[in-house]
Amino acid sequence: MYLLNSYRRNTHYEQMNNILNNDLGALDAILEQVKQQGHSYLQHLSGRSTTTQQKTTINSTLHTEGLGTAQTLQQFNERFEQTIVASSGPRFWGFVTGGSTPASIAGDWLATIYDQNPHGIDNQGDVSAIIEKETIQLLLDLFDLPRDFSGGFVTGATMSNFTALAVARQWLGKQLGKDFAKTGVQPADLKIFAATPHSSVVKSLSMLGIGSSNCCSIKTLGGNREAIDMNDLKKNIEQLNGQPFILVSSAGTVNTVDFDDFEAIHQLQTRYRFWWHIDAAFGGFAACSPNFKHLLKDWEHADSITVDCHKWLNVPYENAFYLVKDKHQLLQLETFQNSNAPYLGDPFANFNYLNFLPENSRRLKALPVWFSLIAYGKNGYRDIVEHCIQMAQLFGAFIQRQHRLELLAPVRLNTVCFTLKGDAAQEKLATFLALVNDTGKVFMTPALYAGRKAIRAAFVNFRTVDADIHIASAVIEQVLEQIFNE
Repeated sequence: MYLLNSYRRNTHYEQMNNILNNDLGALDAILEQVKQQGHSYLQHLSGRSTTTQQKTTINSTLHTEGLGTAQTLQQFNERFEQTIVASSGPRFWGFVTGGSTPASIAGDWLATIYDQNPHGIDNQGDVSAIIEKETIQLLLDLFDLPRDFSGGFVTGATMSNFTALAVARQWLGKQLGKDFAKTGVQPADLKIFAATPHSSVVKSLSMLGIGSSNCCSIKTLGGNREAIDMNDLKKNIEQLNGQPFILVSSAGTVNTVDFDDFEAIHQLQTRYRFWWHIDAAFGGFAACSPNFKHLLKDWEHADSITVDCHKWLNVPYENAFYLVKDKHQLLQLETFQNSNAPYLGDPFANFNYLNFLPENSRRLKALPVWFSLIAYGKNGYRDIVEHCIQMAQLFGAFIQRQHRLELLAPVRLNTVCFTLKGDAAQEKLATFLALVNDTGKVFMTPALYAGRKAIRAAFVNFRTVDADIHIASAVIEQVLEQIFNE
């Protein structure tokens, strides 16, 4: 046995591919070079362009032998590095894109190095699943939510909504005496209500076989509101004559960060049978601030909640979590169980994350979240949230002062929705936004609000400061002069 082990030790590197072997021997230098490049990127992030006009050709031929990591990094730098935009920077205000805190970067690097797939807790002693479970508990504490929720990590709001709504679909089937996870769904069985659902909710309905067109649209309050009109909701509910349904509500709509009336919805729970899902992808972070926590009053009574971490938690991308009430765990297990995989064990005997989530293969997404939560605590996230709201208010005040611009709704939280003033200027809006974005100084995205073309700027990056608002304001003023005086 000693000779066999000695042989294995001595021949291990000889049997490895030469280039891979060389990379392993130079790993320290490789990691140091990547570290220095990453540090340089972050140090100069504020000055990096928020957009690029450079075209890059696609190489479709793979090198036979391979170049090794050092030369590959050089090729990456020559072909791609300069075209990567500052989406993690302080003036990238599109898509509700957050940055990455130093602690979350450390956690994310370690997640890559340790390369874990979180799965079991009751079997095999998998500590990565323990980390995930602990992180969910810390998040419940951050959001002041009760401990009767369980959760897990997925890639983003789309998969978080998908996971929660998949369990909601199973619940709806059970109310009708059916097992949708086994038999599939029929459109006649489905009643889904929503007023201003995010596109990821609609996409999830499509992927779940519910059908994106089977979501019944509830009226909004009108004016500058995007929240559910509770009278219209009650009217639609009464027409069901007791039939169970799924209600999708918003904790922060995309355009104006409007919140549905969770107190009123909670009252409906005492009278009607429905699954209550809240899409709180970024609006849920209002719970971090005593000044805005009231927007979420009674949200703890929901059956499921979606929250994005790569938005306002400021961790690297592909990071979100879902929450589902513990009382629905059997429904969740019925939906996602790996019943035909003996190597994963009995799904009903031991807890295993792989039986509670869509993906069987996941990286340890909880680790960057755990690092950031432990590093900055409740006060750190209160500061981040309140600072971002202050930046949104500062930018909103600029919009209101500019006589050629119109603020379409109050700045309720962290998003500013505006347009060019006057109906005649609508035809110029796309050109205006393109010219602003093309400067590379700031990036915003288009919107459609109350039938009008609009622009939205979302503030969720801890790096954004007053100076960034002034830079963006100056760019906007210059472009306004350009398109109105040419």
